[in-house]
This record gives sequence, C-alpha cells and structure tokens, in this order.
Amino acid sequence: MPLALALAGCGDSDGDSKPSAAPPNASVTSGVAKASADPQEAEKKDVLASYRSMWAEQMKAYAKADAKGTDLKRYATLNALSKFELDLARMKAAGTVATGQLGHAPEVTALETGGKLPRATVQDCIDLSKWKAVRTKTGEPIPLPTNQPRRYVATATAEKWPGGWRVTDYTPDGARTC
Repeated sequence: MPLALALAGCGDSDGDSKPSAAPPNASVTSGVAKASADPQEAEKKDVLASYRSMWAEQMKAYAKADAKGTDLKRYATLNALSKFELDLARMKAAGTVATGQLGHAPEVTALETGGKLPRATVQDCIDLSKWKAVRTKTGEPIPLPTNQPRRYVATATAEKWPGGWRVTDYTPDGARTC
C-alpha cells in the first residue's frame, strides 16, 4: 500500500575590520531578522497544514477501509484522491484496515505563487515503524513485504483553490529511503 528553509544570511561589511564597541541594538537586530525571513513562510505553513490534515483524514479512512465520514475530499483531489480511493477499495476487498500512525517529516520544497493557480511541492519522509495493516475479521497483523522500506520518500503536489490548498497528486517512492 503506498502511504504515504534556509534563512538568508545577512552580512554587513564596509571593509572596516574593527569590531563595534557598542552591543547590537535589539530593534535593529530584530528588523534584520524580519527582513531576511522567508516571504513565503505563511503560504508554506498553509500548504503543510493542508497536507497534514489530508493525512489525518486519510488515516481515519484507512482505519476502516472507507473514506465515508471523513473530510478526505476537503484536502485531497484529482490524482491524489483517486490513488487513495483505490488503496481503500483494495483494502476493503482484501479485508484489511490500517492501525497505528504513520510518521511524517514534510517540507515544502517548491512554491510558485505568481500564477492564477499557486502550486507547491511537498516532500515527505514516510515512516511505517508505528503503522501496520491488520485483517478486519481476526485482527491479525499482516507483515509488510520484506522489500518494503520502513522509511521512504513521498512527493505531493498541491494547488491553492478558492477553498484553500488541496493535494492534487501524491507519489510514494519506495526506492528512495530517508
């Protein structure tokens, strides 16, 4: 089953190698920090909040092999939603559900806000160490395939729609461990 900031440094060198005798002024220092902060930080936080909410809803769906009663469609759409719904259908047909939680370490690796439809790319390290599939009838755990890495990279694409950020595609890459 596929489950799935660098701060700009500021320097001031006028060629004078003598240190200043006075300590730095706190208001000047904080002004420099604010000026060097990522101007897209708020959008990145919104993207990650939507991505994390999608996963929370997806885990609710995986726990019962059904998206009914979840808000998965609020956070995932298009290809991503189709892939998750296919996973759920396969789980239901196989009589399995997921228990535990997936570990995540998502970060926004690309953000384009200039066009009509802002887009973002999220890279995540999926950690399966506290997650398992179980048989619905017996509760028996189903071991992960031996070739399944316990930690792997997944990439999601998100778009900002009128109602907020939506994950439009999700691609796990079991060949890339993290």
